[in-house]
Amino acid sequence: MIVRAYRRTDGERARILHGAVLTAENGEVRLGADVVVMENALVRGRAAHPAVVGDAVLIGPHAHVNGAVIEDEVFVATGAALFPGSVAGAGAELRINSVLHVNSRLPAGTVVPIGWIAAGDPARLFPPDRHDELWQVQRALDFPGTVYGVPRGTPMRTIMARQVDFYAAHRDDRPLPDPARHAGPPPPDAATT
Repeated sequence: MIVRAYRRTDGERARILHGAVLTAENGEVRLGADVVVMENALVRGRAAHPAVVGDAVLIGPHAHVNGAVIEDEVFVATGAALFPGSVAGAGAELRINSVLHVNSRLPAGTVVPIGWIAAGDPARLFPPDRHDELWQVQRALDFPGTVYGVPRGTPMRTIMARQVDFYAAHRDDRPLPDPARHAGPPPPDAATT
């Protein structure tokens, strides 16, 4: 588990599994109670879009939650991606490799099928082969402005120079010691004393 958190709150019984990354580099990460973040998932808080996860939520392996709000009792399957400004309503399901696009709101109880894309407010569901129809909704959601703070059409060289500068703040990061290895022996069991 890698945790780079400046503002992170975990709810009661939240579990972060091996290889998961929770990062609050310039934003906040909040996990509710009974949340499980599985192996190699990413939960990233952003300045304008904190990552807020409600109660009783599963974030599956290799899922990507980037500046999104996940309400209570949501299932986020393996490889699903939720982008900045998105909201997954209570009881929603994002199935394997599905996407909830920037600034999109998935109504409560909605199921996004395997590999499909949800975009808009309220979100409409698109299979991956309907890109032209999806683009008519997606264009107005302002991915480059929301994610990179630049207008559409900004050259990648400019975007990446900004990203490199932003992440340069971590150039000198070092792993923190594992508290379990440095805590000393466990306290005696109350039943044996």
